Amino acid sequence: MKTQILAFILTVLFMGAGNSFFSEKSENSPTDTEWKIQIALLLDTSGSMDGLIDQAKSQLWLIVNELALAKYDNEQPTLEIALYEYGNDSNPSKKGYIRKVCDLTTDLDKISEELFALTTNGGEEYCGQVIEVATDELQWSDSRKDLKIIFIAGNEEFNQGKVLYTESCSETAKGGIVVNTIFCGDYEEGISLHWKDGAKLTNGEYMNIDQNQETAYIETPYDDEILGLNKNLNGTYIAFGTEGEEMQARQLKQDENAQTFGSSNSVTRSISKSKKKVYSNSNWDLVDATDEEDFDINEIKKEQLPEEMKTMNEKEKKEYIAIKSEERSAIQDSIKILDSKRKVFIAEEKRKLAENGEDNSLNGAMIKAIRKQAETKDYKFEE
Repeated sequence: MKTQILAFILTVLFMGAGNSFFSEKSENSPTDTEWKIQIALLLDTSGSMDGLIDQAKSQLWLIVNELALAKYDNEQPTLEIALYEYGNDSNPSKKGYIRKVCDLTTDLDKISEELFALTTNGGEEYCGQVIEVATDELQWSDSRKDLKIIFIAGNEEFNQGKVLYTESCSETAKGGIVVNTIFCGDYEEGISLHWKDGAKLTNGEYMNIDQNQETAYIETPYDDEILGLNKNLNGTYIAFGTEGEEMQARQLKQDENAQTFGSSNSVTRSISKSKKKVYSNSNWDLVDATDEEDFDINEIKKEQLPEEMKTMNEKEKKEYIAIKSEERSAIQDSIKILDSKRKVFIAEEKRKLAENGEDNSLNGAMIKAIRKQAETKDYKFEE
């Protein structure tokens, strides 16, 4: 199995950064709010990092799907992701060549859109400063029960710039945020360039990858059917509001972007879209919006409704939304069933590859270790 960012990120999520997330609920842990997993991705977009960006694009939905299995205290956490780029000459030097691409958000299509818009261009890589900026700017949870993680990936010295990484990492740790470092290059070289030390300061994990490795996928007999169901799934969305049509077009565009890395990658995105908790679009879709406690269809102005609903009365609107909701649930259930069969097929293919000596089973071994260690912390996986 080729080395991938995904494997390392998942390892840290469940092994190296779990103090706040895996610990038992304390007397200060609220019971009336949702669990959260907050992840900030800090990506080096200097001239040599095209391969890193491609891996991030191709593996987003794999990460989402793995996290969607996560349950703590019988609850599925809400997933929020933020994105920064650093080391890019296109960004102002007075800001350390750093740009906040996207705040912490549950809008996964937004993250996908921004990842596909990233480009690389020269620059100085100020790791200490981008960690400081992400720590200060983002709306991190102040609850000890939530998992708060920064992943920073790059290939230059970790100690560049005026902001010392020793200081920024130490301050980050005070907020219960774990910094995990991913060096794009040789493991020992990364250590000599202080990447391991940066992670150690926050009890995080140091990792290395080959950023030029392509993500490996295994095609299955269930892929075409899942992709067909995804098209039907798109038909259940009811765009509303001033930006509804634009957001719906963005959803379709991210389907296309996923396809640029092959049909198997499109399948992983389709599977993510079948997971209601992690893929919700209540800000522009009436089906998801009706699940919000404070939603009232009567507050939506006529001109903000889709054409087919503008002449409907309240009862007809609710019935129409309910029909689409039932259709979506049925489609999502079908995708989940196929996904279960797909996992069995992929596991068997990986076993065959290992027997033939074509796979060193790195990814499989890491996932196995993740689950074993997570279970000792009372973490549950919904298969």
